[in-house]
Amino acid sequence: MTSIKTHINKKTSFTILLLLFCLFAINGQNINQGTNRFVSDFDNKIAVNSINLSNSKELDDNIRSIFHDTKGNYWFGTNDAGVYRYDGKSLVQFTVKDGLSNNQVQSIQEDKDGNIWFGTGLFNVSRFDRRSFTTFTKKEEFPFMAEDNHGWKLSQTDLWFYAGSGVYRYSDNSFVYLPLDNIQNKETQSSPFNLSRYAVYCLLKDKKGNMWFGTQAQGVCHYDGKSITWFKEKGLSGPAVLGIFEDSKGNLWFGNNGAGLFRYDGKILTNFTEENGLGNKDFIASGKSNPGTLARIYTINEDNYGNLWIGTVDSGVWRYDGKNLINYTTTDGLASNAVNTIYKDRNGDLWFGTDGDGICKFNGLTFEKFRIN
Repeated sequence: MTSIKTHINKKTSFTILLLLFCLFAINGQNINQGTNRFVSDFDNKIAVNSINLSNSKELDDNIRSIFHDTKGNYWFGTNDAGVYRYDGKSLVQFTVKDGLSNNQVQSIQEDKDGNIWFGTGLFNVSRFDRRSFTTFTKKEEFPFMAEDNHGWKLSQTDLWFYAGSGVYRYSDNSFVYLPLDNIQNKETQSSPFNLSRYAVYCLLKDKKGNMWFGTQAQGVCHYDGKSITWFKEKGLSGPAVLGIFEDSKGNLWFGNNGAGLFRYDGKILTNFTEENGLGNKDFIASGKSNPGTLARIYTINEDNYGNLWIGTVDSGVWRYDGKNLINYTTTDGLASNAVNTIYKDRNGDLWFGTDGDGICKFNGLTFEKFRIN
């Protein structure tokens, strides 16, 4: 495996911003961003009494993200209906009317202080302190670079978010925009709001604290605190990388929307999909999906027994026990064959968020549709 290493100049200057790009897309998609004018306003809080605390009767069917916080609440991010909080008894919906920056919620995180962070559409980020939202919007243009920037570093408690040409890093109450294309070409000042080949769609902080970024068309890059290593071989670059996961054995798995599933054991990168004859060349050539393939991967996770679960957008989910691959679809009780996210909660249960058919859980034998009573 040949990779490209680029050493980071820690004195390279970037901007302090607080916006997030969260949008699943295949290679070549364009987005009209409009003006690149915004401001990060930590004091722009929505009063708690303005939040809609009435119980929702039903959960939206288009689920993009799931999160189980330290207080036991479940959060369900949707495609265009905001986010829902479920405490085991009642379901509460939050939207832009309550202070959320955008109704498309693609990622959910919790910081060390218990604040919940939502990566939303239109390159926004919202923070919820369990009383009110702090939202960051486009109000005035900030410079993309700052002379005293030292953003390329790692810490145990930092948070990372997607951007249109790289990533944002949040630490010590500030955001820094880190454009990936700028690393090799210092003259480039790419916008975090314009979708490029370096746009980040998924990321992972591994067990050693290193960062992994899946990009629109540049494959995967790895940052260890000192240097960037790019992984582009065997079809990994080209179509977008939408899922990254580290299994219990330390293997890294990359889910590509077209070229399939890749495994990196620390030394060798292999195209797992092609090795098992489950590719779909028709999608690469014409965009045609093909059920029964392992080519269009959106999400990856692992159960408590060490089985790997791979969610696709057209072929349901696959389970891999280290030897055998088993495909589950709607004929097996799966809610939908389009699986956007697979999430393992704090109890070790797997949740499958789908495109158009809500959420289902796997009880070890069968899939059960998740319903709010």
